[in-house]
Amino acid sequence: MTRPEPKFILKLAETEAELKAAQRLRYRVFVEELGGAGPMVDHAQRLERDRFDPFFDHMILIDDALEAEPEDRVVGVYRLLRSDAAQKAGQFYSEDEYDLEVLRTGGRRLLELGRSCLHEAYRGGAAMFHLWNGLADYVADHRIDVLFGVASFHGTDIDALAQPLSLLHARHLAPSDLRVRAQPAHFQRMDLIQNTQIDRRAAMLQVPALIKAYLRLGGFVGEGAFVDHAFNTTDVCLIMDTKRMNARNKALYTRDRAL
Repeated sequence: MTRPEPKFILKLAETEAELKAAQRLRYRVFVEELGGAGPMVDHAQRLERDRFDPFFDHMILIDDALEAEPEDRVVGVYRLLRSDAAQKAGQFYSEDEYDLEVLRTGGRRLLELGRSCLHEAYRGGAAMFHLWNGLADYVADHRIDVLFGVASFHGTDIDALAQPLSLLHARHLAPSDLRVRAQPAHFQRMDLIQNTQIDRRAAMLQVPALIKAYLRLGGFVGEGAFVDHAFNTTDVCLIMDTKRMNARNKALYTRDRAL
């Protein structure tokens, strides 16, 4: 049976039901697919949630053409935290993993991105394009200067990830004014293979699509990785400075971009 053409609606979650729909998709991706866990995960209701959810804006992509209950029509999610909301939360989410002092003291408007995910049936298509455009509008509306957040490799075997981690460190390490660093208590080196020994093609094949997308936009990575055993991932911190983007990529974050 052919699935109907998607009818996308992009918005910020405004109700408890919409937030739960976002958490339902996160459960499907991060818990059921990737084997993650956490103290506030609700297996009975199939909701992936944490203590930071009340402070974030939750961008949701709905496919209104789906013949499903409303809570199962959310097919894409982005979680967004501005500096003022982080103050209310007491910290940015990623500060448990990374020292963000260099960003906090830079005097620029910050936006933390997190929990980005798509329903498996919508990957590699137009859904991510809609999320990116929504993010661009959000960045423009709030005059954001720097975007950052942790992104994950599946698995916690550092030896298996040595090639892509080394490539990111060698070729995409953030400049000093943006270079956040993994917290000392769990700092995992990323420069595991000498630059001349990195198989760039093999390494890039292991890099998740979302990380590649940020790198294409001119993104950088912080120094050191964080091994998250609870979520069965190895995390890197991605940072994007809108002033450092080239003209083509910066168009994504202006009102005049071509859709």
